[in-house]
Amino acid sequence: MPDLLLELFSEEIPARMQRKAAGDLRTAVTNALVDAGLTYEGAKEYWTPRRLVLDLRGLTARSADIREERKGPRIDAPEKAIEGFLRGAGLTSIDQAQVRNDPKKGDFYVAVIEKPGRDAAEIIAEVMPGIIKGFPWPKSMRWGAASAESGSLKWVRPLQSILCLFGPETEAMEIVDFEVDGLRSGNSTRGHRFMAPEMFDVTHFDDYAAKLEKTFVMLDAETRKDTIRAEAQNLAFAKGLELVEDEKLLEEVSGLIEWPTVLMGEFGEDYLDIPAEVIQLTIRENQKCFVLRKSGTDQLTNNFLLVSNIIPSDGGAEVARGNAKVVNARLSDAKFFWESDLHQINSDEGFEPWIAKLDAVTFHAKLGTQGERVQRIMALSEELAPIVGADAGKAKEAAYLCKADLNSAMVYEFPEVQGKMGRTYAERSGKDASVALAIQEHYSPLGPSDDVPSDPISVTVALADKLDTLVGFWAIDEKPTGSKDPYALRRAALGVIRLVLENGIRFSLLSKASTDLLSFFHDRLKVYLRDQGIRHDLIDAVLTEDSDDLLIVTRKTQALQKLIDSEDGQNLLAGYKRAANILAAEAKKGTTVADAVSDDLLKVDAEKALNTAINKTVECNDVAIGKENFEGAMTALASLREPVDAFFEDVLVNDEDDAIRANRLALLNRITAATSSVADFSKISG
Repeated sequence: MPDLLLELFSEEIPARMQRKAAGDLRTAVTNALVDAGLTYEGAKEYWTPRRLVLDLRGLTARSADIREERKGPRIDAPEKAIEGFLRGAGLTSIDQAQVRNDPKKGDFYVAVIEKPGRDAAEIIAEVMPGIIKGFPWPKSMRWGAASAESGSLKWVRPLQSILCLFGPETEAMEIVDFEVDGLRSGNSTRGHRFMAPEMFDVTHFDDYAAKLEKTFVMLDAETRKDTIRAEAQNLAFAKGLELVEDEKLLEEVSGLIEWPTVLMGEFGEDYLDIPAEVIQLTIRENQKCFVLRKSGTDQLTNNFLLVSNIIPSDGGAEVARGNAKVVNARLSDAKFFWESDLHQINSDEGFEPWIAKLDAVTFHAKLGTQGERVQRIMALSEELAPIVGADAGKAKEAAYLCKADLNSAMVYEFPEVQGKMGRTYAERSGKDASVALAIQEHYSPLGPSDDVPSDPISVTVALADKLDTLVGFWAIDEKPTGSKDPYALRRAALGVIRLVLENGIRFSLLSKASTDLLSFFHDRLKVYLRDQGIRHDLIDAVLTEDSDDLLIVTRKTQALQKLIDSEDGQNLLAGYKRAANILAAEAKKGTTVADAVSDDLLKVDAEKALNTAINKTVECNDVAIGKENFEGAMTALASLREPVDAFFEDVLVNDEDDAIRANRLALLNRITAATSSVADFSKISG
């Protein structure tokens, strides 16, 4: 079966867009071909700073012939109905339709629509211009003379060439000919921008990949990343140093170069007085370089690693020198900010000028200033501290200081280090270690993979910060809608959930949140628990509208899943559903159900045993739930499995005696009531 090779070559593709764009290209092309009746065996996308590539294997050479019969109206139907049938079927005359007979409905028209298959190359040529012109770039541009025309091609940067080949993978593939705004597809591409810029022809994918390698282009992004990582680690090791791993930077750098060469540079040793995270941030953000540390320690050295897109003729000395010049200039600025901030916190005024300036910083037009927000976080921290098990005084102090570093020179220049610098400055000024830690950790967790604070002071202030945000925005009716969440309120709610659950905090949300906000927490909790492998129906079975203790809900749900995953649990669920179905059916009939079970009316051993078992289960449940031992409560419920099974096997519920039947229905009610103490079993599937 033939293959398809596609390359879209442009001036430049921003690194942050490359991976998604390549995936979007694969999705768009494969969807269009499948919709046109083709199939394929596999597809892999590639990307470099200048090209998006699709290697599609095992594509059918031709779409299948289609024969479709479309039923129409009766032959005596109104003229308008017949005209509509003809238009829908693509017929020009009713003579082109067939007449069929239905013994009950009489004669009616049928359109037999036959569509012959088409060559894959024809289909590719037809769909590609639309895919290219409608490509979903976050940002795009027009260029050249055609840019003045409405509807002209837009691309992230000027699109320079289109390579599109179709045919057997081991032979010379044929060009799929099409045109997009004057740019015609072909079989040519080019190599490295500086080291091999000339155009060259290719015949199939292996030929394409091999020629790119010869012209200094590593096509596969993961290969580029692995090469950079290995060269960086080896170069560091040769100097007795260690690379400070930075996956985000590695991903970005691999999207900036096509032929990586790792070089080492050096900056002024006196800059090592600056906090390590500021050094790393400065070098990463300004020069896209990696930092190094002494082997086996966390202490940075005054070396850095840069990734060049060329093989320097002088071994990289000039490139390293140029980068070092810029790095030193940036670190000089950072050192000035650092020393200015230290001078401030070591003065008699300390943090006070920074804190005072928060009153002039607007948090939100309807929610006041950052200074006002800090006052709310302080009050809430003092209130939450006993619940979390934190020292209220320290929690209040940490809350007072938690936003101060926003007005420091360092954070003004490098917003990414907010919190971290606040902690550093607090430690430098002799603040309590837990107070200083909370200044950094109160922002956490920032996402589902971020670590959750465990120090009680940090947990307290982090909860207060996030709850103030959520309650405030709910109060002014600024809630997330659809995919829009400009204030990251979903993230804040998930942060509260993780802080509560991962630290085992018993906390009533209704004491702080409105019912509407509580519902929002429920939605976020469902997502969180589903990600933990908890079935959605079990969450619904435990969660009620007023469930405001997230820890209890979670523990109940986990215990319920353990029960339902067991054989006893499955059989108990089946027994519950049988009992509930019988009760529902009898309710429709208006059958009398006794208010309570009468021992005197229990005639069969199995129903007596079930009643006794329910009594014991209810007693055990009450004790277990009182101790919040939900697994114990589920174990007690599981013990009902055998007596419930025996009851349905040995006992006829609809006895001829009305009193006995009403009594047995009351016994079924007891089964459903016993399970409802821990969950609503009616919401459990299975």
